Amino acid sequence: MPLSPPAPRKPSHVRRVIYQGYEREDGLWDIEAELHDSKTFDGTSLRDGSLRPAGAPIHHMWLRVTVHRDLTVHAIEAAMDTVPLHECPLARAALQQMVGCSMARGWRQSIQKHLGGVAGCTHLRELLFNLATATFQTLPAAFRPADAQEPPRHLGQCTGWDFNGRGVKEYYPMFFGHVPRT
Repeated sequence: MPLSPPAPRKPSHVRRVIYQGYEREDGLWDIEAELHDSKTFDGTSLRDGSLRPAGAPIHHMWLRVTVHRDLTVHAIEAAMDTVPLHECPLARAALQQMVGCSMARGWRQSIQKHLGGVAGCTHLRELLFNLATATFQTLPAAFRPADAQEPPRHLGQCTGWDFNGRGVKEYYPMFFGHVPRT
């Protein structure tokens, strides 16, 4: 269902973000993200004052995170094809602090702890925040808890998977009406 008709307007900014997940032959999983920002009008480059034509990237960044099926980060790397400032690529070094972190619990807190403020890059942090969701969608076992008596991680996290809702009742009847521990 489309959105309602908008008020009169003109385009200004385009952000494209793509996530892709891959199963590797060695049993690990690669999740890749790409971010591309551009303007719909000609502008001036912050790096050298040259003309940046409409549609040319302001940010064009890549991220690859390699995880084990337990959702622990084994490796991480980033490429920054286009950035607005000379210092931006320096933020890539801090990414190595994410190796060993888990996407299962506390992922956003780990990102903020290791890459927050000037230690990291706002755009790479944004990619990492949502990379966890792409990882869950990629790994078949990601939603299954270690203990079969516990509900899958995604239950109780949105309207569609409300413990008292139709989705849980139909697909996970054993957890219908479940009250999570606090």
